[in-house]
Parts: sequence; C-alpha cells; structure tokens
Amino acid sequence: MPDQISTPRPTLEAVAERAGVSRATVSRVVNGGNGVREVLVEKVRRAVEELGYVPNQAARSLVTRRTGAVAVIVAEPEARVFADPFFAEQLLGISRELAVHDSQLVLLLVEGTADYDRVGRYLSGGHVDGALVFSLHAEDPLPGIIRRIGLPTVFGGRPGWPGADGDRGILYVDSDNRGGAREAVRHLVSLGRERIATITGPLDQTASVDRLDGYRDVLPAADPRLVAVGDFSAGGGARAMSELLDYAPDLDAVFVASDLMATGALRVLRDHGRRVPEDVAVVGFDDMASVAEPADPPLTTVRQEIEEMGRLMVRLLLRGLVQRSEEGSGGRPLSSVVTPTRLVRRATA
Repeated sequence: MPDQISTPRPTLEAVAERAGVSRATVSRVVNGGNGVREVLVEKVRRAVEELGYVPNQAARSLVTRRTGAVAVIVAEPEARVFADPFFAEQLLGISRELAVHDSQLVLLLVEGTADYDRVGRYLSGGHVDGALVFSLHAEDPLPGIIRRIGLPTVFGGRPGWPGADGDRGILYVDSDNRGGAREAVRHLVSLGRERIATITGPLDQTASVDRLDGYRDVLPAADPRLVAVGDFSAGGGARAMSELLDYAPDLDAVFVASDLMATGALRVLRDHGRRVPEDVAVVGFDDMASVAEPADPPLTTVRQEIEEMGRLMVRLLLRGLVQRSEEGSGGRPLSSVVTPTRLVRRATA
C-alpha cells in the first residue's frame, strides 16, 4: 500500500490547471477575494474538492493575519438546534462553504446569561476572524456584544433591533419572507378559500413578523383571532391549530409560517376529522425535503434556499474580511442579500 502520509499535497498550481484558470484566480477564491465571476468560482471549488487541496494555513496566516476560523452563533437552546432540520440545512451550507475556503467552523450556542458572557469572552479573545449569527430574538444582547468587540459579522435574517434598518454597515442574508407569505395566501385565495387563518412564528423574530405582514398584505381585513402564534416547532403548530379550531371551526385554509409547525397543524386537523385539502387547505414555509415531502399529505409550501443562504453568509463575511485587509483598495461596498422564494405545490393546497 502506498504511504499516503508522504504523498505530495496538491499545489495551488495543480488546482489552477484542473480548473482551467490562473493561479491568481485560485488564490482569490480560496482566500475569499472579490472580483471573480461565479462560473470561475464554481470551477475552482470543484477542482479543490476533486484534488483534496489544502492551503498552507501557516503561510496564509502570515499574509492575511487571519486565524482561519469563523464563529457560528445560534441564539437558540441546544435541544432546538439539534432537533430542527432548518438549522441542519443552514449549518450544512455554512460548513461546505467554509471548507472550500479552508476555514474552520466554531459552533457557539447561547441560551442563558452565562452563555452570553462566555461567548463574549471567546469572541474578544481573537480566536476567530468573524462571526455568522442567526435566529436572533428581540432584545438579544448579542448584537451589542459584537459591536463593542468590533468583530466582522454577517447576520442570518433581517436585523430587528432599534436603528438596524438604517445602518448600512450591518450585513445580513435573508429570504423574501413577506413576498413568500403573500404568494402563499394569494394561492389560498385563488382556490376559493374564504376563511383563511395563519400560524405565525415567535413575534420577537423578524422572519415571523415579515410573514405575518405578508398575510395581512393580502387579507388586511382578516379577523385578528384568525392569527395564532406558534414557535416554529411541530408542537407549537399543533397547539396553535387547536386554538384556531376552537375559535373558528369553519376555517377552510391556514397559512403556516414553517414546515415543522405545518406538520403539527396537519396532525390536529386529522384528529378533528378535517380532510386536507378538501375541508382545510394548508400551506407551509421552508420546503425542507425531510419535512414537506413525507408529510401526510405532502405539503404545499413556500421554498426558501436554506443551504444556499448559509453559503451566502460565508461568502459575504469572507469578502468583507478581504476588503478589510485591503483597506484603501477602493472595492465596491458590500450589501446585504435577500434571496427569492417560490411556491411549491403539493397535495395540501
């Protein structure tokens, strides 16, 4: 058997030859630089994966003054993060994109006051080059902690704290939550449904507020009691659906702000003898393959590109780091990204 330890590592030149690009182009892609067309970026990524290229981290650190590590901070309890497939998809996109750039993912979860203190100390210690933060709730101290430290950061989701809307220095990646919700509710209206309810996510999160606003854009005169608040879990969706049926047993449609909550709603409708979609049409939000397709019946839902949003967060952060190291180079200012959504029709509506 050949001695794999002594096998020469693929070089930057080998990657360039495999991808059919210049050495400088490979260097910019690997180090998160700007100015490379997406088609060339994909060629370099494929070549890196095929050859198993690993940059010389020590040499790169001397040039870039970076650690090669990125903190991924999720403002949710550990139990929820590891039980919800949304987080798995987003972390998958983040992990894959960081791997392309030979950067390490450092996962930090925050649940209580002690966790915020611990995370703050870690971030201020110079262990990471930047942070990706998502699932923030209102009044969360994380943005203030990060701002005091001065750590480059990209947020997952539109920031909702006071003053964030007008701050162009805040970078985030989100989906068109409001537009997707509008499309979902318009679809239900087009089916002739007249008593349309909604189950929201936690209203201290901007994604939930935006999806509720999309519902209200289409149904501005809807009875406020047709709005039930959930928590993005199957159990929360079930509880909210029971609440809606108690108030409005004649409802004939429901837009649910996440696929997981929709599975809980479907279970309650079935237990109450309501046929879906004959009696009640249901539309979810996310289009997670592990949830929407196996649902009974398969779930009509609004698709957002969860894994791709994770990748985009990484790219935005790394481009910012490169611009920071090349201060005065006159690079184009970075801007936040809002990805499109689309309705995926299956059996529930």
